Amino acid sequence: MRLSQLFFTTLRDDPADAEMPSHRLLVRAGYVRQLGAGIYTLLPLGYRVAKRVEQVIREEMDAIGSQEMEMPVVHPADLWKETGRWYAIGPEMARFKDRGGHDMVLAMTHEEVVADLLRDIVQSYRQLPLMVYHFQTKFRDEPRSRGGLIRVREFVMKDAYTCDVDEAGLDVSYQKQYGAYARIFERLGIGAVAVASDVGMMGGSQAHEFMFLNPAGEDVLVLCEKCGFSSNRQVARTRASEPPAEEPLPLEEVETPGTATIADLAAFLGVDAERTAKAAFFVADGERFVAAIVRGDMEVNETKLVNAIKASTLRAAQVDEIRATGMVPGYASPIGARGALVVVDELVARSSNLVAGANREGYHLRNVNIPRDYTPDLVVDLSSAREGDGCPTCGSPVILRNGIEVGNIFKLGTKYTTALGANYLGEDGLEHPIVMGSYGIGVGRAVACIVEAHHDEKGIAWPAEVAPYAAHIVAIGAVRDPKVAEVADGLHALAAASGREALYDDRDESPGVKFTDAELMGMPLIVTVSPRSLAAGGAEVTVRATGERSVMPLSEVEALLRG
Repeated sequence: MRLSQLFFTTLRDDPADAEMPSHRLLVRAGYVRQLGAGIYTLLPLGYRVAKRVEQVIREEMDAIGSQEMEMPVVHPADLWKETGRWYAIGPEMARFKDRGGHDMVLAMTHEEVVADLLRDIVQSYRQLPLMVYHFQTKFRDEPRSRGGLIRVREFVMKDAYTCDVDEAGLDVSYQKQYGAYARIFERLGIGAVAVASDVGMMGGSQAHEFMFLNPAGEDVLVLCEKCGFSSNRQVARTRASEPPAEEPLPLEEVETPGTATIADLAAFLGVDAERTAKAAFFVADGERFVAAIVRGDMEVNETKLVNAIKASTLRAAQVDEIRATGMVPGYASPIGARGALVVVDELVARSSNLVAGANREGYHLRNVNIPRDYTPDLVVDLSSAREGDGCPTCGSPVILRNGIEVGNIFKLGTKYTTALGANYLGEDGLEHPIVMGSYGIGVGRAVACIVEAHHDEKGIAWPAEVAPYAAHIVAIGAVRDPKVAEVADGLHALAAASGREALYDDRDESPGVKFTDAELMGMPLIVTVSPRSLAAGGAEVTVRATGERSVMPLSEVEALLRG
């Protein structure tokens, strides 16, 4: 491809809204352009990278016996109503009516469609196990798009689905997909870490996310460097210091003016924060008032809370909603409260003589004990993991790191097949629901994470596996030196003939502009043909990732371009 004919332009300045290097560089280097909030066009260079990423994924999916297919973007809502997700998913799902007045859905994912196909096609256990996958556009109306391709509303996902006769078969399929994902991200140069995660709206019994460690990541990961334990903070259990065993002391009201925060309260009373109880208030599913109680030195983990109370939605309670239960913001506790679902962290339930709110402005209670002073509705692990907490596996201190989710895998079980009646006839002559797994990789997000992992102050440095072109040929002085033009043209034609296409900068631009663009665009090799290089015996070859340069004889450059 001649650069003079390529549909692109490079920019010298960063986009005003760019938050991350990948966003900044993909726009500046002419790979993508934004159409609207969370909606991007892949220009020819960006499209080629995306297709290279897809091919890596395709090869690894095919290698484990998964069959490629294609399912529609638009779904009849009836399928989603049968599984209940039409009602459970909020405004992030795009709903509309067709001209006949039928409810329709823009696909967020394809579990319903696969289960519908299974009930139509699979009758016998002899047809199982099987694995299918496709690359398809998805739409999720994210409330806050960010980071360029990191969080968008429209994107291409590879989603795969495994179908088995039982949970043991699912375990085998899950491990095959797990291994394929590890190989995919290794080949893409991302080095993703697999962590245990919440099943979320997908449901099922187990899930893992593959995370690219990055300070800008929205997910917080809990990692143990000693034993390898890894989990998303949303679901991670850790070991905190066990509270001392004490005899319950009499309840005592104390005046605590101006102590609406745990920090102020602990300082005023001269106690550690871990000797206090913190109350946080939520409304679940638009109607249930929830009081969540954790130790004062900890924070409520909202994912754990949602799972514990089996809620679909959760929002922070308003002041008037808190007061309506008899609790006073800043000085609240469940003691004497009414109409609240009280969920208490396990550590609080095991602690004696804590300081908690008195539900009276400017007052707290000393020596609050469960169940003497109030009875929780639920006692569960409710707190978020902290840096330095004990690893649940080996007890060593854990570390917290931010990560970007690049892939996820779920053991769905029979959630969707039971809802849609996708059964098979077993060896025992009875009907059984097909057991499913679901496995996703966002292609655009993977592209962005590759750039996050492979860039420098000059621009992108694509790994060879996914680079849009194998090399970037730069002709210097070709307009005035026919020999330069002849050699550069010949190398470009040779690369195309060998199947390893090269990008050829044949523009009548200054050397500075050409070199700047070549480094910004990031092909693995930059091959410079100039009067100086020809006089030195060939062409100058620069390895983009390392900056290593050498003048090589043209025969060696030709061999390099042939691969």
